[in-house]
Amino acid sequence: MQSTPEKLLRKHPRLTHSDMMKVISHVQRRVDDMYLNTLMLEGCEVPFKYKRAKKYRSLVGQRVNLTYYPDTEVVAGLAFELMRVVRIKRA
Repeated sequence: MQSTPEKLLRKHPRLTHSDMMKVISHVQRRVDDMYLNTLMLEGCEVPFKYKRAKKYRSLVGQRVNLTYYPDTEVVAGLAFELMRVVRIKRA
């Protein structure tokens, strides 16, 4: 059974849901046995990251509905803000 954004938001208060966000950049790279996907969205300066088992078609120019939470990633001693995607659907 798939979860709806409303159920996820009630259960986890840190989550945020956004509808109809336009993807301006989509990069996929292999990390171990998964693909790490990074999205940049129109009007947002923070990258959105999620993992998938298989490579996915490009989402550039598509509108997506996202459920995500803020996170920080440390690279070479510098902290970078990013959003971890929990649920993504093409709109």
